[in-house]
Amino acid sequence: MTQQLQLNSKGKLKHFLSIEGLSQNLLTEILNTAESFAGTTGQPVKKVPLLRGKTIVNLFFENSTRTRTTFELAATRLSADVLNINIATSATSKGESLLDTIRNLEAMHVDMFVVRHSLSGAAHFIAQQTAPHISVINAGDGQHAHPTQAMLDMFTIRQHKKDFTHLKVAIIGDILHSRVARSQIQALNTLGAAEVRVIAPKTLLPVAVESLGVTAFHSMEEGLHDIDVIIMLRLQKERMNSALLPSESEFFKCFGLTPGKLKLAKPDAIVMHPGPINRGVEIDSSVADGPQSVILQQVSNGIAIRMAIMSMAMQQTGSPA
Repeated sequence: MTQQLQLNSKGKLKHFLSIEGLSQNLLTEILNTAESFAGTTGQPVKKVPLLRGKTIVNLFFENSTRTRTTFELAATRLSADVLNINIATSATSKGESLLDTIRNLEAMHVDMFVVRHSLSGAAHFIAQQTAPHISVINAGDGQHAHPTQAMLDMFTIRQHKKDFTHLKVAIIGDILHSRVARSQIQALNTLGAAEVRVIAPKTLLPVAVESLGVTAFHSMEEGLHDIDVIIMLRLQKERMNSALLPSESEFFKCFGLTPGKLKLAKPDAIVMHPGPINRGVEIDSSVADGPQSVILQQVSNGIAIRMAIMSMAMQQTGSPA
């Protein structure tokens, strides 16, 4: 169902809602397209005219300054007009339904919705309800998916490691509640990574996590052996107030990435984090700011990836009747 909704009749990207169901060829096309845009960031004039005359709406029902900003920058560099809807002060907060909000924006002849929502499936719902000429990009929905984050992570990995087929990747932290981890696992497996490991306490792993295509470890000492890429996940503060974990300091002691634990991986392993970082909880500052960290490159790559996805989706849609 997800695959059918995301692709048009020619098998090209129309919406980008989830990594699930997308082919290796399509993910590679996204990475290759992003590669062409990455070169523009160092140019005096960073804009290209691909989406001139198009209007893109950032519909963020959940706060995320960095994700919204990179989408806005990406759209602007494609020469699109960008409308940021402040949900806290919009009609939605006054009782208007989500569908009414979408219908009113459609009446303004917009071309794309970038949606971030706390409810899983919100972007899928909007994609099913919108007019045929409108594309929908999922900027994170509930605990379900964050596909553009996963793709910027894949882009960063490819920049440093070139080929996925020999890579061993470890994703560490709150796997249970992480939409980022789900999308990363799907992308890594689709792109042919040799092994995907998850490292976390049992309370932060989904039931039957191996069914996602990963190997589970409950110890950094075991899980980091022979690893090429380390992806740390943000530990949400609300988890600390539940029965899932004893304390921040205890989590850092067991699962925080320190210089000593980093040495367990391969000498040329890269360190990633989707952000925002909790220093001293998931990762030591000396590692986050160290020579093996590519965290700031991930942020930069977010612009190129989102330019690629928006341009690919918009080129497959027609104009409204």
